[in-house]
Amino acid sequence: MADDAISHLASLTAQRDRELLDVSLAQGVLELLGAVSVGVYRLVGPEEEARHWLCSGLARRGQLTVSDPVWADMDALPSEDHFPLRQQALGNRAIAQTELPGSACPEAEGRFVCVLPLLVEIGSPGVLEVRSERTLTPAALRPIQTLLRVFANFQSLLESSQRDALTGLLNRQTFDATFLRASMPSERGGLPVEPERRVGGTTGYWLGVIDIDHFKKVNDGYGHLIGDEVLVLLARIMRQTFRHSDRLYRFGGEEFVVLLRGGTEADAFGAFERFRELVEGYAFPQVGRVTVSIGFTEVQLQDTPNAAFSRADQSVYLAKHQGRNRVVGFESLVRSGLLTDNGQHIGDVELF
Repeated sequence: MADDAISHLASLTAQRDRELLDVSLAQGVLELLGAVSVGVYRLVGPEEEARHWLCSGLARRGQLTVSDPVWADMDALPSEDHFPLRQQALGNRAIAQTELPGSACPEAEGRFVCVLPLLVEIGSPGVLEVRSERTLTPAALRPIQTLLRVFANFQSLLESSQRDALTGLLNRQTFDATFLRASMPSERGGLPVEPERRVGGTTGYWLGVIDIDHFKKVNDGYGHLIGDEVLVLLARIMRQTFRHSDRLYRFGGEEFVVLLRGGTEADAFGAFERFRELVEGYAFPQVGRVTVSIGFTEVQLQDTPNAAFSRADQSVYLAKHQGRNRVVGFESLVRSGLLTDNGQHIGDVELF
């Protein structure tokens, strides 16, 4: 079994896709234990609100490994307290195991449930849930616990390399791969879209660029430490405003990016406008009032990261030209004649 564990460990640490890492873990543990099923479940949602369990990898004997889509409706997911054994394992940071009554679990789903906490420092808290036909002995669990310790270290390293050190948001280097999955949707491993959003070569994704107004004045007037605090607080407001399935990035300096999934142009505008209002109404320590200018565009099928970002960035330029502290959509600017389809704008004004 030691050789098998090392082999699975090598396969696991070769994975660089954060969203497929849990799938690899579930499949590897299933093969090691010969269990009925192995699932990786993550708690998603703001900590101050009721959280829900997202299945990020479920391997079952004789079946393909599956997972919930990362954009799943939070309210459709089971609530945290629906699975007390998972809560117990995660809360105590220890293994929790029980036998299910015969009437509560069909034989094909396993009679015994063993839950192991995923002890990760970065990323969503979660558990590994094993269903088996017999109770798992300490000897059987020992290599799995070792595998989970290595998994925790590897996930922390992977998360650290893909996140901005100051704000904890995703960094610029992770953007291209996620964007390409959105602009080239597929049935497996990508970010598929609803059929009704395929019309006209669109994907159902919206790319927003957020730029802090007059941020240089903050750094010059209050110092870079206070400027960094503004960036950290802005990132916190982003997490509280957008959904867990939306991708939030810091591109550097005072520039942030959101990859928003689903909805109409009006829905996207509403989401960005809500964020703008929250920032405007927030009392930043020492600085007081801070505002943002936001430009957004719809991601097209076969779009490139640079092309979409350029459209959103042109919208930010016009938002600042129109007075700052506002949300502007590229498509609405084209319809109004302020921008052309190739992104050419009127005038040439110094905005920064």
